[in-house]
Amino acid sequence: MHHTKEKGDLGVLKAQVDLFEQGFTILQPLTEHAPFDLVAYRGGRFVRIQVKYRRLDRTGKLEVKFWTSWADRNGTHSVPVDKNEVDVYCVYCPDTDECYYLDPGQFGYSACLRVRATKNRQSRGVRFASDFRRVP
Repeated sequence: MHHTKEKGDLGVLKAQVDLFEQGFTILQPLTEHAPFDLVAYRGGRFVRIQVKYRRLDRTGKLEVKFWTSWADRNGTHSVPVDKNEVDVYCVYCPDTDECYYLDPGQFGYSACLRVRATKNRQSRGVRFASDFRRVP
């Protein structure tokens, strides 16, 4: 079992390799307080990327919430992320050992990607993770 920080570090490393294989040059911010974990550059375009580590739930889907949380002496706080500060969310899933890329502007407060087919074989309105393997 990985510690939370180690999971995040693993996700960032996997994202770096995947982005490199897609032809991007990888840049890292010099602070942990930026709203993004990486910047990828290709063809004159910079892309700010927030990386998340997510396991599949028991039904075979990945859920990503576009919220940020922290705790302080006043308790735990959660607020929606400012989608203007991030261009792409990269979700690393250790169950598939793959990265999936989401444009947060295309979703509301969360996104659900299906890795395994639904039990009732529904496909309408289902977002399959395999369709999100490349940076948009």
